[in-house]
Amino acid sequence: MPGKRVRLAVDRPMRLDSGVEIGGFQIAYQTYGTLNADKSNAIFICHALTGDHFVMERHPVTGKPGWWEMLVGPGKPVDTDRYFVICSNVLGGCLGSTGPKDVDPATGQPYGLSFPVVTIGDMVRAQKLLVEHLGIEKLFCVIGGSMGGMQVLQWAVAYPESVFAAVPIATAARHSAQNIAFHEVGRQAIMADPEWRGGNYLLEGTRPEAGLAVARMAAHITYLSETALHRKFGRNLQDRKAITYGFDADFQVESYLRYQGAAFVERFDANSYLYITRAMDYFDLAADAGGTLANAFRPGGKTTPVRFCLASFSSDWLFPTSESRAIVHALNAVAANVSFVEIETDKGHDAFLLDEPEFHQVIHGFLEGCAEHRGLSVRRRAR
Repeated sequence: MPGKRVRLAVDRPMRLDSGVEIGGFQIAYQTYGTLNADKSNAIFICHALTGDHFVMERHPVTGKPGWWEMLVGPGKPVDTDRYFVICSNVLGGCLGSTGPKDVDPATGQPYGLSFPVVTIGDMVRAQKLLVEHLGIEKLFCVIGGSMGGMQVLQWAVAYPESVFAAVPIATAARHSAQNIAFHEVGRQAIMADPEWRGGNYLLEGTRPEAGLAVARMAAHITYLSETALHRKFGRNLQDRKAITYGFDADFQVESYLRYQGAAFVERFDANSYLYITRAMDYFDLAADAGGTLANAFRPGGKTTPVRFCLASFSSDWLFPTSESRAIVHALNAVAANVSFVEIETDKGHDAFLLDEPEFHQVIHGFLEGCAEHRGLSVRRRAR
């Protein structure tokens, strides 16, 4: 089911966490389903690092299915026959929302590295403007995984009265030193590519494809588990019967990573990759709450009214279950309404994007319970 593609032009300046203001900017977004009369059935989906707003339809660049079609659609856990689903490309992105590849109206040239550094807070601030533009006072639910989960947490902390329920998936309340390190490797791969040209590659008619591909390859390894990699590839050779004693892609796993890197550069902007990974690195909910995470969920000294459901995956070593438990403990400390599940799977971090029936059942059950409390009609899924 195709969504409605729209761009919101924000004419007034928005102050960023860095202290600078961004002038006019655009937010590209998709909507699916129908907003009900009292505008109480809206679900906002937050995408991950390399995601976008094409949740459940053919991607206009790659031609591949929407990135969350397993979970979102008619009759699915996030049921577009019942809910009005919104997803926007993040500020700093490269698929419609204003980012470093877009033209700076002050110079008539691409921003490049003159684009201001953005944070997860800035991304959510822009999303809030979009939700207000749609006339929605309170979202029924905000949901997302990985960096999307960071945005969900930011929504719940920054705008607790505007969110009824929050579903942060495979995420953390701050980026770990290990994850910052992985991101730095990717950024350095991009910046070491001579075609990066100090971030001015668009002006000079080049593209740092090699560096961006390596960044993607390194990141993609972190999204998978060793078990999943072994099951899929093992030490199988790629289109040959013996090793070549050279540096071609002898192994299937090497060929797979090269394919992932090459495909990624066709749809993503290198500078956006720098900016978005940096936004994740800077994310730290406790830092803005006096260093105590529980305080983030106690706005004005009162327990957050948001209902939470957190989900993690047993084989996810990028955002391990311990990170989700830390959030649950903080929510428990303020007596918040929270449920939590760890899904047993060997698929690694990417499990939230894949066919995981138990995970889908958890999301369905939580949304059904919230719908009942919110006064929305409840329709049980057929077994």
